[in-house]
Amino acid sequence: MARESNFRNMFLCLLIICFGGSALLGGVYLITYEPIVAAQEARVNQALGGVLPQFDNMPAQEAYQVEAYGKKLTIYPGTLNGVLTGVAVEATTTKGFGGQIKVMVGFLPDGTINNTAVISHTETPGLGDKIDPKKSKFSLQFNQKNPESFRLAVKKDGGQVDAITAATISSRAFCDVVDLAYQAFRQSIQKEGGDQ
Repeated sequence: MARESNFRNMFLCLLIICFGGSALLGGVYLITYEPIVAAQEARVNQALGGVLPQFDNMPAQEAYQVEAYGKKLTIYPGTLNGVLTGVAVEATTTKGFGGQIKVMVGFLPDGTINNTAVISHTETPGLGDKIDPKKSKFSLQFNQKNPESFRLAVKKDGGQVDAITAATISSRAFCDVVDLAYQAFRQSIQKEGGDQ
């Protein structure tokens, strides 16, 4: 004979299903948490290796934050034998055509851009994704330029940057994120000078 459904039975059944599902999700989270964090750290370390000049410290372990234009940015100092060789700045903008663009910009101590690395973006394939050095040479024009004398804007806006053909919005966004990184670099240099 089948048992009759009542509120108490339905509540207990739903409670067991919820607890079981929660325990399963919690278990999956615990299993995948460390590999996800390790993959994120590897992506950041790879970007640091590509944008900083030679260093022998662990920039990711010495990272700190500064504020520029009302945003908090992460600073990674690179040193060799205790002497600052460069500073990497992780910066993000939402001004891209496809949304958010996250870039790592490496600066020499005098403010010259050493190199850039695109960490993530959602720009249009074949057009805006050319901000990535794997897709085009667009980002290479920033290398060895000092933003004090090199205007970080596309030529259409009075700057010195050659925009990607048919992807001016993405080009402007890349200029914006590099400028944001430069402002954070300047804040970090002031902080370093104040700490000494």
